[in-house]
Amino acid sequence: MRFVKEQQPQVTRQYPDAKAVEVIRKVAERWRGLTLIQKQPFEQAALVDRNQYKVTMQRFQAQLTPEQSAVLVEEKRQKRAKRKNIKKKRELTSLGKPKRPRIAFNIFMSEHFEEARGDTMPAKMKSLLEDWKNLYMTQKQVYVQLAEDDKVRYKTEMKTWEDHMVEIGRQDLIRRKEKTARKTTKAGKKKPVSKVKKLKTVAKKPLAAAKKTTTTTTTKTTGRNTRKA
Repeated sequence: MRFVKEQQPQVTRQYPDAKAVEVIRKVAERWRGLTLIQKQPFEQAALVDRNQYKVTMQRFQAQLTPEQSAVLVEEKRQKRAKRKNIKKKRELTSLGKPKRPRIAFNIFMSEHFEEARGDTMPAKMKSLLEDWKNLYMTQKQVYVQLAEDDKVRYKTEMKTWEDHMVEIGRQDLIRRKEKTARKTTKAGKKKPVSKVKKLKTVAKKPLAAAKKTTTTTTTKTTGRNTRKA
């Protein structure tokens, strides 16, 4: 941060029309161009700042009541969860996950947002909601049908996308219902019996029948001899 604070004004003066993101990018390029020796003073200063921050936080937490500490822990948990969700959304976007289907009102809103009454977004949303409620069912049906078509689009694209995720080893991104369905389908498929195994089974049946007949004949003959004796 010290390097950024030091370099940001210089870059801004050098590139007055550059946006904030572009300025930070140029500062990062300058940082990457430094040698290890040039970076060392900034890294040492950052280490001192981190240690000072830890000491300050320990003093602050020591003054908190148990209830205040619990609130602080919960806030940290929510921030971590939020960062995790943002990271996951970015990952899914980079992997090309299809956009969720829109409902009928959202389609209506996107088409008429520009000419909607009101100067602010809440005012426009309110006027659009009123206009939607005043539509006849036949007028709404157009947007309902578009929403149904969008559901079909989403289902088809998700099937293709999830098949691709399985191919690249990212089964963790597949929906739970789809995982269960895939497991059920896989379990229901029986392993095909080879032709050689079938021939062996067919060949064994006559042999088994012949053995059974021989055993029966031997038993009958033995019984007759016993009676004669």
